[in-house]
Amino acid sequence: MALFSLTKGQEAQAAIEAAALRSDRFRQDREGDWKRLEAIVTRMEKGRLRRIADEDVLALPVLYRTVASSLSVARETSLDAATLAYLESLVQRAWFLVYGPRTTLWSWLGRFFGGEWGRAVRSIWREMAVALLLMIAGTVIGWQLCLHDPDWYYALFPADGDPRVPGASAAELKEVLFGNQGQEGLSVFAASLFSHNAGVAILCFALGFAFGIPPLLLLIQNTTLLGAMLWLHDDKGLLIDLIGWLSIHGTTELFAILLSGAAGLHVGRSMAFPGDRSVLEAAAAAGQRAAVVMAGVVFMLVCAGMLEGLGRQLINDTTQRLVVGYTILAFWLAYFFLFRRVPATSDAE
Repeated sequence: MALFSLTKGQEAQAAIEAAALRSDRFRQDREGDWKRLEAIVTRMEKGRLRRIADEDVLALPVLYRTVASSLSVARETSLDAATLAYLESLVQRAWFLVYGPRTTLWSWLGRFFGGEWGRAVRSIWREMAVALLLMIAGTVIGWQLCLHDPDWYYALFPADGDPRVPGASAAELKEVLFGNQGQEGLSVFAASLFSHNAGVAILCFALGFAFGIPPLLLLIQNTTLLGAMLWLHDDKGLLIDLIGWLSIHGTTELFAILLSGAAGLHVGRSMAFPGDRSVLEAAAAAGQRAAVVMAGVVFMLVCAGMLEGLGRQLINDTTQRLVVGYTILAFWLAYFFLFRRVPATSDAE
């Protein structure tokens, strides 16, 4: 029994020594490529691109594939854990340099705000025109429904204790528009309106794949609420005051809804009329442009939320509200349709 145990122990020791020898030979045969790749990756990670020779840059993809192959072999042959960990780390680092993003966050933001967002918006101008017409139509529909039957107001704009209802006096409506200081109800309404419009913006884009039909309905449905509010305040001679109250944040928020609806329509139109491309190819191309637009819509909604929470509450004069609101609108129009700087395509290094 002792002799049998000794023999088994010797076999195990021999197997360990053979595995170690095999791992050493494997590493020796390929270590030159590993070290060269590691040196290139380290210099690139430190931003020392000018110190890398042209032949090293050209060899980077080949070295990456070579080391990735070594990692695959090492896993299949169960080489030592240290070698596996080293190769896995090196392959991961090299992958980000070969296939990963070529720019930093700041350079991406520079390109995005430096022209990429504006170009994407201009590319969907037809859908923007359709979305604008639908929003105007929805506003008119909401106004006319309430004008002919005030009960429509409750269907479009649930009161939930809000004093702005048919039959409210001009003084009650005016108190909401100008009684900003300490108005908890005003803040709640502002947050509710922002949340509602943000949800509509996201849905307009997300449902665009259904050939653009849901965005059409959402744009109309959302602006009927606006039409109902305009009707209510016009009946008491406060239409301009309401427009001023809404304009500080509304010019940005409604513009964002318009863009999101146009983005959804753009995707739907591309799928319904793909032209010479397949439906998937047309949808993918349109989706890329629409995604850039929607990234900007998120930024606009954040800006609208800040304006809603600060500017509209602090400015208590209708004229000043109109000036601020439509100055912001002029800024957006100039940015999208006049600012056309071509952003850099790569980092300086």
